Amino acid sequence: MRWQAEWCDKLGSPLYGSLLRHAAHDAERGGPVAAALAGREGDPLESMLQLRFMGAVHRLALAGRAPALARIYPSCGGSGDLRAAWPAFRATVEEHLDELRSLVMRPVQTNEVGRSRALALGFLTLASEAALPLRLLEVGASAGLNLRWDAYRYESGEYEFGDPRSRVRFRDYIEGPPPPALPARVDVAERAGCDERPVYLDEDGQLTLRSYLWADQLERLRVLNGALALAPRLPVRIERSGAADWLGRRLAAPAEGVCTVVFHSIVMQYVEPAERERITEVIAAAGARATPDAPLARLALEPGGELADLRVTVWPGGEERLLGQAGYHGEPVRWTVE
Repeated sequence: MRWQAEWCDKLGSPLYGSLLRHAAHDAERGGPVAAALAGREGDPLESMLQLRFMGAVHRLALAGRAPALARIYPSCGGSGDLRAAWPAFRATVEEHLDELRSLVMRPVQTNEVGRSRALALGFLTLASEAALPLRLLEVGASAGLNLRWDAYRYESGEYEFGDPRSRVRFRDYIEGPPPPALPARVDVAERAGCDERPVYLDEDGQLTLRSYLWADQLERLRVLNGALALAPRLPVRIERSGAADWLGRRLAAPAEGVCTVVFHSIVMQYVEPAERERITEVIAAAGARATPDAPLARLALEPGGELADLRVTVWPGGEERLLGQAGYHGEPVRWTVE
């Protein structure tokens, strides 16, 4: 929790930074936080128990079941008062212990739409280089909101892409040298995804996605709400499946006339090591079958330190290169100049 508190401070959430420090102290003293998380002491850091816990409590506030906390949480229209937040948070945990013990079992499902800032640059780069429509296959797709990346508007410096009327708009997020000239439009021939626990865009699914956002980060909430409003216009199928098995089926034969792009963003830390290895093997085997008329690419936005690395590997050839870096919630984006 203290480790996560530092990251919340760095990523612009003083409310969650403060609450996590209080929660860590409460857990050490055997308070209600310890009771809510009893039995989870052995969970690996990569499973993000601390974010599962914060999301579970946020869910109660968003659902109107923790009114005292909702009066504090900006996401619920609250004041954001840091001094009043911890007493309300602790009381909420104490009141809902049994439910929280169940809710923290759920995996983190942010489906962070802001990561499309960096992913879009990757997709446009691949479309430009391949001169083919894109076939998009997302691993760990959650609700598939980043599969709809081309429905959003991007404006940063001289770079512009997407519908100027889009309800999701990203502005002024590229730092340093701009990316090279990229196409003004791209054809997406197919978009599909998999997730072991996909989020469906019904009322409960939308509540799940909002709950894992940090309660004092209203811009992230605004972007998510815009993406949820746009989603019905661009249906996407997300299959409930492990990634390696799903990719094995989808990549069994080269797809002629399109550039197939397997992509994922801040997902691999949640995948078991053996499954990660299988995913890499399946993609590499498909890459060996790729041709200039049926190329394959892997686009990955995964942790690289203070920022996430945007890396791409393209077949035929199998060359990996670093395209740029991005913040874990999508900004800033820094393009790598080769």
